[in-house]
Amino acid sequence: MQDKKYSIEQILTYLKIEKLNEMQLASIEANQKHNDVVLLSATGSGKTVAYLLPVLELLDVKNKLTQALIIVPSRELAQQIEQVFKSMGTGLKITSCYGGHLRETEENNLKQPPALLVGTPGRLCDHIRRGNITVDSITTLVLDEFDKSLELGFEEEMSFIISSLPNINKRILTSATEAVEIPDFIGLKQPERLNFLVGVEEGGYKRLDIKTVQADDKDKTNTLFKLICHTGGKSTIVFCNHRESVERTSAYLHDKGITNEFYHGGMEQQERDSALCKFRNGTVDVLVTTDLAARGLDIPNIRYIIHYHLPLSEDAFIHRNGRTARMDASGTAVLILSAEETLPDYIDADTEEIIIPEEVTVPAKPKWTTLFIAAGKKDKVNKVDIVGFLSQKGKLKKEDIGLIEVKDFFSFVAVRKVKASNVLQLIKNERIKNKKVKIEVAK
Repeated sequence: MQDKKYSIEQILTYLKIEKLNEMQLASIEANQKHNDVVLLSATGSGKTVAYLLPVLELLDVKNKLTQALIIVPSRELAQQIEQVFKSMGTGLKITSCYGGHLRETEENNLKQPPALLVGTPGRLCDHIRRGNITVDSITTLVLDEFDKSLELGFEEEMSFIISSLPNINKRILTSATEAVEIPDFIGLKQPERLNFLVGVEEGGYKRLDIKTVQADDKDKTNTLFKLICHTGGKSTIVFCNHRESVERTSAYLHDKGITNEFYHGGMEQQERDSALCKFRNGTVDVLVTTDLAARGLDIPNIRYIIHYHLPLSEDAFIHRNGRTARMDASGTAVLILSAEETLPDYIDADTEEIIIPEEVTVPAKPKWTTLFIAAGKKDKVNKVDIVGFLSQKGKLKKEDIGLIEVKDFFSFVAVRKVKASNVLQLIKNERIKNKKVKIEVAK
């Protein structure tokens, strides 16, 4: 890349990474020597940085067209990659495209082509057909979580996208599993394979404890409640196999005094963003979800993964568990078993069982609450504006303001729960950027 205005050291500082790990260094070296690279590495091991740094090397700051495309299976993964790239502080533009996002907003973002484009197959097909993407200028293609993108249902869209890109000379494929054959239309030519799944501890999990709990009855909900109490309300994701089960389980936990949010594919985008933000910023410690959350979510310090329903495959088990024990952190995965259920054969039958005491205590409620602000990036509102507004008009101290997330048309901000009602009173007639904006406790 010409005229670089940054260094890897600077990027790592922005990303708060002390040094690159073995897999990331191997990826950089392989991508310097080979046109096509297939990278297999466990979830949470840092694959996003492992391919973004080589892609960055190939981007020319003088080229004002789109040069690289990253295809992902979910909007959450697209959002995460966009966030990581922006945090790298290169000054280069990235745009993400995915279902649930306003197409008009994306079309406006694409009028000035980004150097790097990330998106889901369906939405990318739509933009290509409408002529919104400068396909001829794209020379680098990344398929992140390629095993999921190449599953039945996505293959036709993937084939259309790749056949629309006539000048690809660099391909990078990444995954945490080897669950799928790579079809010919991808165009790999003698790819260099990096397999960092080999050599991981027995069962393919590092720094991850796997345990079981025997349910009191077939329903499991009371056992789940007692387990969450027993673990002390630490950051936990509960996986169910169906949307209805997610909502029913979430409601049961609420009734029992466990503050939680639910998350699944049937929700509106703003509801999904709100649920994830509350979990990320500590407004809730428990997220009840489907396998939608098994990929693309990078939320630090998740301590427990609870399999309320047994995963439908080993692949699903690996990806669910990948939400914890990320990078150098540790975590625990717990499978709740009813009397008639047995452990799948890919889990050691001698796995330790947790014995929950009869008497448990409901964990303390989180100390944060989340405010919804009906203004975002498109209103020229940023995090600094929100901090300034809450400090000056809401009389909050810095330590009373938590994580802030600014979306296109709205924002979320965590504030100390004990201060929330007073803040809302103080700011109810105030303006952000000279504009009256609705601010309320996030639903």
